[in-house]
Amino acid sequence: MNLKVIRYSGSKESTLGLLFIDGLFACYTLEDEFREVKVMGETRIPAGKYQVKLRTYGGHHTRYLKRYGSDFHKGMLQIMDVPGFTDILIHKGNDDDDTAGCLLVGDSINNNQVKSGFIGNSTVAYDRIYPVVRGALLNGDEVWIEMDIRMFDVEMF
Repeated sequence: MNLKVIRYSGSKESTLGLLFIDGLFACYTLEDEFREVKVMGETRIPAGKYQVKLRTYGGHHTRYLKRYGSDFHKGMLQIMDVPGFTDILIHKGNDDDDTAGCLLVGDSINNNQVKSGFIGNSTVAYDRIYPVVRGALLNGDEVWIEMDIRMFDVEMF
């Protein structure tokens, strides 16, 4: 399975993107902003292609397992081997305060050139895409995510 994030807007606080699963639009994304030099918990994922695996430990895993139960939640979607980063997850959240370098998903999004980036209906999007990716991983399929480089790395306005 191939996931791809196409970044289309960057600001001082956030980066907005589109998530595609095997070439089909799945939802919007929000990440931290671009930085030339990484700042822990405040820098988006570098452009590149990374493997995604299930992670069955940590605070997010415990919270999601409690919320969803073991029939639905089999582990967090972790983006592996990101240079200079650890514990990068795909999860729910609404703005850059909800991500520490992770990828947030949602079904609505604002214009981060006008005000601080915000992604809405995050739970709805997560509840829809998680079973698809989880299912592929549980079937033994490899899952890869490509973080696109095409997005402007400067504030536009």
